[in-house]
Amino acid sequence: MTPWKIAASAAARDLRRNSLFCGLTALLPLIAGPITGGYGGFAPTLSWLLMLVCCGIVLALAIHLLFDALLFRLAASHETEAAGLAAVDDLLSRMQLRKLDGAPPGLERRIAGSRRIVWQQRLALAIYLVIFAILQVNASGGQPPG
Repeated sequence: MTPWKIAASAAARDLRRNSLFCGLTALLPLIAGPITGGYGGFAPTLSWLLMLVCCGIVLALAIHLLFDALLFRLAASHETEAAGLAAVDDLLSRMQLRKLDGAPPGLERRIAGSRRIVWQQRLALAIYLVIFAILQVNASGGQPPG
């Protein structure tokens, strides 16, 4: 297996793992939240709405990263890096997601772009979990359970 195929396959695997982990982690507070917090008021309602927005962002980025992982797998299925990336560009062009203009970015640049999306997803997940933790402390009145 050539080094670029190894890099593309590893990127696909890492993106898939990250998107599934963050996506499932984002769904857990939505399941546990209504069970553990039964309180009213205006601020908590706004916080829950903000939390839902953050969850939506995390899930949308998870779907985007799963799509990127599939694109990297498509690229790795070809014999050469140029052929693999051309197949990806052709697919994106036919789906009208990218226009073919100029020199296409290389594999490393594409992997770096996906890594930026991973960090954006992790930041949104961290904000989401902090809001959830604040809501849980607020629901318990600041007292530890017990």
